[in-house]
Amino acid sequence: MTDDARYHLAQFNVATLHHPLDDPRTADFVALLEPVNALADRTPGFVWRLVEEGMPDATGMRPAGDGVIVNFSVWESAEALWDFVYRSAHLETMRRRREWFRRHAEAHLVMWWIPAGHVPTVGEALERLALLREGGPSPRAFTFNASYTAAEAADAGGAEAADLRRADLGTSA
Repeated sequence: MTDDARYHLAQFNVATLHHPLDDPRTADFVALLEPVNALADRTPGFVWRLVEEGMPDATGMRPAGDGVIVNFSVWESAEALWDFVYRSAHLETMRRRREWFRRHAEAHLVMWWIPAGHVPTVGEALERLALLREGGPSPRAFTFNASYTAAEAADAGGAEAADLRRADLGTSA
């Protein structure tokens, strides 16, 4: 993957709760939200994360269905995201995820390259997740296990590739 400053990596994931967030069985997860989000916010390479207006996070939003919470962020590079997910205190939360969330039979995480400065929408994220679920990993929608560089995404064609090529050239639409 690339850490080219012209591109950022968007990541979106969904998690289906075993129990509502106000259920005592989910209390440990809820207690971890603030410290894990604060850790993300100060991690080198962090750019942005989705928060609900007036709230510290996006756990009240349900764009992917009832009982499904979303996590949506942008990072300077795949390495920065990887370091946060797997080389920080966040990993302990990941290890406990089965206590709070159901196992997904289909893809629950998607990543894609965006021009630096672009703030992706939830609609865009849901489209990328659907694209990954329908067609598998591609330069337009991928995972850590099957990843693509920003250059590969720019070479892949389509509107987002044109946006990435414009970022290469320092121009706008």
